[in-house]
Amino acid sequence: LVIIPPHPVGEISQHKGPPVFTQDERYKMVRAIKWVDEIVEGAPYVTTLETLDKYTSDFCVHGDDITLTVDGKDTYEEVKRSGRYRECKRTQGVSTTDLVGRMLLMTKAHHSNIGHSDYQQHTDNFGKGPKGHSPWTGVSQFLQTSQKIIQFASGQEPQPGDTIIYVAGAFDLFHIGHVDFLEAVSRLSDKPYVIVGLHFDQEVNRYKGKNYPIMNVHERTLSVLACRYVSEVVIGAPYAVTRELLDHFKVDLVCHGKTDVHPDKDGSDPYAEPRKKGILHTVDSMNSLTTDSIVQRIIKNSLNDAKVTSS
Repeated sequence: LVIIPPHPVGEISQHKGPPVFTQDERYKMVRAIKWVDEIVEGAPYVTTLETLDKYTSDFCVHGDDITLTVDGKDTYEEVKRSGRYRECKRTQGVSTTDLVGRMLLMTKAHHSNIGHSDYQQHTDNFGKGPKGHSPWTGVSQFLQTSQKIIQFASGQEPQPGDTIIYVAGAFDLFHIGHVDFLEAVSRLSDKPYVIVGLHFDQEVNRYKGKNYPIMNVHERTLSVLACRYVSEVVIGAPYAVTRELLDHFKVDLVCHGKTDVHPDKDGSDPYAEPRKKGILHTVDSMNSLTTDSIVQRIIKNSLNDAKVTSS
C-alpha cells in the first residue's frame, strides 16, 4: 500500500517557495499516478513517527536528495533515527527545479538549430543528441534506458473486449489538464486500452513553436506512462494518424481534445483518416489548463520572487 502525503501550499511556500500547482491540482495529479493507492491531504512537511503510525505506515520513502526545513533541519531526522526510512535514487537530470530552470533560461532561439547536423543524430539516437543533450531540449541531462521504460510500462497487451483508444500529442510538462483529458478518454469505454502517441521533439516544436517542448521525448514518455489511465505509449508517433497506424494497433476510437488541430507539414488534416472512418471523437476534459499556462505561472512566481528580493 503506497500512501502519498502532498504537503499544504502554506508549508511548501515556507520551506521551498511557492508551488507551481494549486493544492487541489497536486492532489489530483498524485491520485493519477498508477503506483499510488491512497493520499493523505494536508500532511505536515516534517514527517514524524506520529504521522506514520496515524496512517499505519511501515516506513516512509524519499529520494536521495536532502530536504531541509526553513531553519536547516533534516525533515526526516526522526524517522531515520527509528529505522523507518527508506531511500530511492532519484532520476538524474530530472527535478522540479531543473524543469523550472529550463523554462526561465530558454529563449525562442533555443530551437533555431533545427537545421543543424545534430538533427539527424538526434533522430538516429531517438531524441538523444551529443553528450546526452537533445538539440530541442538542450539543457536536459536526462538519459533514457530500456530498464527505466520497463519499470514504468504496464506490459499489458490488449485483451478481448477491450476498446483500443488512440490519442496523440506532445504531453509536455505532464499536468492536470492532461490527466483530466486522459481520464475522460478512459471513461468512454468499460474496458479501455488507451494508447498515447508522443511526437518527437522537432515535431512538437514545429507546431507549438517558441521554446517547446520543455521536456524531451524520453522524459515525456515516462511522465505519460506513470499515469494510471494510460496502457501504452508510442514513442515518436507520426503526426498524421494514418491508416497503417490504425490497422497496426487495431484502433477502435481516436480521440482529440477541444484544442486546435494544427495542419501537417503539407497543410493536410492529420486526422483525415480517422475522420473518414467515423472513429474520431472530440473529448471535452472540462479543464482549460495548458502547458503554456504553467510556464506563465513559473514566470510570474519568478518575477514575484525577484521583487521580494530587491525590496
